[in-house]
This record gives sequence, C-alpha cells and structure tokens, in this order.
Amino acid sequence: MISLHSLAHLRDLPATTWDALVADAQPFLRHAFLTAMEDSGSVAPDTGWAAEHLVLERDGEVRALLPAYRKWHSFGEYVFDHGWADACERAGIAYYPKLLGAVPFSPVSGPRLLAADPAEGALLLQAIPEYLDKGGLSGAHINFTDPALDEAMAGLPGWMERLGCQFHWRNPGYRDFQDFLDRLSSRKRKQMRKEREQVAGQGIDFAWYRGDQLSEAQWDFVYRCYANTYAIRRRAPYLTRAFFSLVAERMPEAIRVVIARQHGREVAMAFSLVGGDSLYGRYWGCLDEFDRLHFETCFYQGMDFAIDEGLQRFDAGAQGEHKLIRGFEPVITRSWHYLCHPGLRRAVEEFLAQERVGVRAYAEEARGMLPYRRD
Repeated sequence: MISLHSLAHLRDLPATTWDALVADAQPFLRHAFLTAMEDSGSVAPDTGWAAEHLVLERDGEVRALLPAYRKWHSFGEYVFDHGWADACERAGIAYYPKLLGAVPFSPVSGPRLLAADPAEGALLLQAIPEYLDKGGLSGAHINFTDPALDEAMAGLPGWMERLGCQFHWRNPGYRDFQDFLDRLSSRKRKQMRKEREQVAGQGIDFAWYRGDQLSEAQWDFVYRCYANTYAIRRRAPYLTRAFFSLVAERMPEAIRVVIARQHGREVAMAFSLVGGDSLYGRYWGCLDEFDRLHFETCFYQGMDFAIDEGLQRFDAGAQGEHKLIRGFEPVITRSWHYLCHPGLRRAVEEFLAQERVGVRAYAEEARGMLPYRRD
C-alpha cells in the first residue's frame, strides 16, 4: 500500500532513513543541515517557514522524500515570485500559503526529490496536486533542481519550468592561482593581481578553519559578521546564532570558514560548505570597510582553497555579475512551479515562456564577457 504524508519536524524521521536517500554529496540536503535550520528556530512557523516535508511510504517503508515548507511569504527563496503574489492580491486570489520544495536560504542547485527508485519518486510528484488541494495551498514550487528532476518534471502536466542564471568558477586542474591568471587576458590578469595586492597592502591576512576548529567566541564573531551584512540593509538576518553552533556540531567536516585579520584583529569572514568536488560559498560579512576585501574573502580565497584541495567547482552564491569578470562562468538554473488557479497558471506560463528566452540570451551574452584568453 502506498501513502503520502508530511512531517512537521524533520527530527521525527531518523537521520539514517533520510540520509540513505541522499545520493548526492551535496551537504545542504543532509539531515544534519536541515534539522539545524529547524532546531535553531531559523526555519519555523513564526518566521513564515513551517516544515512540511513530503514522505511517500510503501507498506510502511519510506521510499521517497521531498524537503518542503508551507510558506506565508516569498523571502529567502532566491527565485523571485513576488510579482505573482502581488498580481494575485490585486485580483483577489490567495497566493499564500504555498508549498516550497527547497533548501531554506540556499540558492544551490541539487537533488530535491530523494528516492531510491525513480518510479516511486514519480509517484510522489504525481500526488502533489491532490495534496495541494486538500491542504489549502495555492501551488507548489520546487527550486534549484538537478537534471534528473528536470527530466522527470518535464513530462508532468501543469508544471512550468523557470530558468535563472548564476556564475560558477571551474577548476580544470590549476597548479596554483598564478596558473589560473595565466589563462586570462593581460588586462584582467593585472586587475586581479592588483586587487589581491591592495588587500595584502592593508595588513590583512587569512586563516581557514573546519567547523570543529572554531571556538564559541569565534562563532560569535562569525555571526556578528553575518548579521551585519543584513543590518547595513536594515533587514533582520534569516539565520539565528544557534544555527551556526548546531551545524558546526552536527556536520563539522563539511564546514569551512575563512577569517580575515588585520594585524591580528578579526575583521571579516566567509562561511562555506564542502561536498563532493565542490566548494559552496554561503555567508559573508565584515565589521569594518576595507578596499577590495569582499572580492578577496569571497572569491579569491575560495579559488585558492579549491585549487589547493583539488575541488573542481566553486559556487560562490547567487547573482553578481562582478563574478563574471573574475572568471565565474554563467550557469543556467531551473525551478518548477505548479499553480492551482487556472487563470494565474495561464498568465504565468506566458510570462515564463518569454523569460526563458531572455535568460538564455543573457547567459550567452555573459559568456562572451568572460576574461579568459581566446588564443
């Protein structure tokens, strides 16, 4: 017998059961990461994120999973549907609550549907429209998907594909940072070298740490930096201080933090995760302003690390054309959307058809702006 139900707390499912279906090496999908989000209060009903993880069981055995949340807003998603919500409000259509299949606050593409058997994963996807109807949800949105899910979604009625563009850095096997610079045009090579020299000239150096190598006082510093990134924009941070301690305790081997010091005083940090062949830059912040420090801490330090560790890819986060001129290549991202209201679905479908053309053209144009030599 097959059944579909949801979990309001991921900790109600054993980590071994969840992680057994996480075939990808990406750390964001691990039970440890997602429960740290929930247990720290970063993801909770009072922040507009109510965990509603979908579980497909066959004869009482978990066979497929979708990390999901019932949401009453669209913040922290990085696939922007605020315009759709505004249009619904003007038309008197309820857009919230909606169901979001995603990793909170993490615009990182990867598996979303967790299933040992693709056929059972397909059963979960096929059950979503009825689940939405019964649950009073306006629609479902699955963000930053992987190619396997893209292929499965393409054949399902009612689901609409949305494209985005990010910038990722590839390491084909550089010997060192100079080897990378040698692949660039002369002007860009000089620019990057000058930027790194400007940071060093301010008396700033860097140290890298694993998650279990930082003291609680250092985690306090990391959080102050992270929170300051939001404070300067007059916004509250998405993550609580408790999240950092919990995730460091539960998956320290996946965490990397680089701390910038000026004459021994800690002034900035970048928090990253490592999984498989990739480095994922996630959070950054500084307590003082320094020329070019953001580029060094968030980009060049990560590139150095990837080269030293033999990692093939560096995903430094969403958006930012400033990555492009530093060698980060355009990458198409995908999300999938199912809207219950027929009129809204038709309007969004027309919009997405035009947007896809624009995104592809933008990515192609961006590729022509890369700083690599053409000889």
